[in-house]
Amino acid sequence: MAFRIQLLDTAQCFEAAPGESVLDAALRHELRLPHECCFGSCATCRIKLVEGSVRYDDFPPGLTPEEAAEGYALACQARPASDLVISSARRLPPCSEPARHLATVTALRPLGDDVLHLSLEVPPEAELLYRPGQYINILLPDGGHRSFSMASRPHPQALDFHIRRIPEGRFTSGHAARLKPGDRLPVELPHGSFCFHAEDYRPLLMVATGTGLAPIKSILESLMDDEDCPPVSLYWGMRTEADLYLHDEIQGWADRLCDFRYVPVLSRADAGWTGRRGHVQQAVAEDFEDLSEHAIYLCGAPAMIGDAKRVFLTRNASVDHLYCDSFTFQSTATA
Repeated sequence: MAFRIQLLDTAQCFEAAPGESVLDAALRHELRLPHECCFGSCATCRIKLVEGSVRYDDFPPGLTPEEAAEGYALACQARPASDLVISSARRLPPCSEPARHLATVTALRPLGDDVLHLSLEVPPEAELLYRPGQYINILLPDGGHRSFSMASRPHPQALDFHIRRIPEGRFTSGHAARLKPGDRLPVELPHGSFCFHAEDYRPLLMVATGTGLAPIKSILESLMDDEDCPPVSLYWGMRTEADLYLHDEIQGWADRLCDFRYVPVLSRADAGWTGRRGHVQQAVAEDFEDLSEHAIYLCGAPAMIGDAKRVFLTRNASVDHLYCDSFTFQSTATA
């Protein structure tokens, strides 16, 4: 039998066929719920179950048991077990509708041993408006795409990216290595619902691994020299000191952000490293006994995000003020 689903926020109703996910049913009825990965990892599609219950074929990695116990579900994996009343994600600041453009490469330089800084420019007629934290799809000749977060404050034409070179990656180790200024790339943007939530009025805890720094950098650059900027703590996890490709630049952000604290954490530091060691989420847990007053932004490897959510919830983190952007890397082997 079909189940009736009501969106509490808009009073819209739709039906889900037996075995159909909440997200698939919504999209089939042309109701666009926020979503990204569609396999239960990123948690972008998180909803609150106001009434009713759902089931999962496999419990999604992007949801913790504690979140589920509080009534949260992931729409891309949740299948109704009864009629539902759900509350979707909060309203987001406006941005352009995703559209395809032909972007021009303006610069390409190494940021470290395995990270490239790519700068693109879209045509002025694009009239681009995007939220800091969103991402772009670079379209590939075979019809596929690769997604990269914007790494600088929003600009109507200029875009920056941190691209990690992946062994055997079709784009990162192939096409990207051959790019030069003046080359054209077909792109589609903006995408994503990971962004700054100014309405929270809370101190910011930003936690990143690898090039997960990029969308967080975009958010923080948008707050620089802003009188309403809240206190900011940035924890950045890398393997070695050589991997900290923006280490010196980040230390200069203290002059332009409110009460800024930067903590790099290395998981494979050599004997000469005098800073923090281990996993970045554990460093946060060591420094904060109570996270109930913070807005928390997590970006990077899915394993880090999953563990960080579990650890931070034991420190009273608010589920309603925890935002995630899970990075997955693709190679020719997995494409």
